[in-house]
Amino acid sequence: MVLHKRILNSIKTVHKKLLLPILTVLLFIACGETRENPRELNNELLKTGEIIYNATFTDLEGNTVSVKDYKGKVILVDFWETWCGPCLQVFPAMDSLRKEYGDDFEVFAVNLQDSDTPEEVKAFAEEKGYDFNFLLDTEEVGAKVITFGIPFKIFIDPDGYLIKAEVGSSGTKGDYLKAKTIIEDNKQS
Repeated sequence: MVLHKRILNSIKTVHKKLLLPILTVLLFIACGETRENPRELNNELLKTGEIIYNATFTDLEGNTVSVKDYKGKVILVDFWETWCGPCLQVFPAMDSLRKEYGDDFEVFAVNLQDSDTPEEVKAFAEEKGYDFNFLLDTEEVGAKVITFGIPFKIFIDPDGYLIKAEVGSSGTKGDYLKAKTIIEDNKQS
């Protein structure tokens, strides 16, 4: 009888340990979109790409914005804060590229809100006048994808797949040339 109870308890324990992973997989299969990045990327970058593809941000008017809303364009998701000098170095180059590639290139300037308030981000956006989607990281996506620090830039292709993720800045000219090459290599028109 004792052996029988031990076997039943063991079976219950195994079922409990397996139930959650099995349900998670089934839920992902049922609800998730199966996507396979055409680039050879390591698992960390593939995960980053999927997180960004499924992420939502909030614009300065309170609307939800997603990479999925901009299918057909190369997108730069640039995580930044107003105190970050290297982050601000990237902006003039990306603004030039927005003017040059308007229909093919979009910039998501995603403020982490670690030290900036939405009001400060809005004042910055109005003062600078850059042609970006100034967004707030209300869902803390940055915490899931940033590997080292900011500026942290993620380039997404017109089909929503990760092209490249990088930290830092190469200065205005260097960032311009790198991003221009990415846009040229991936734009649809």
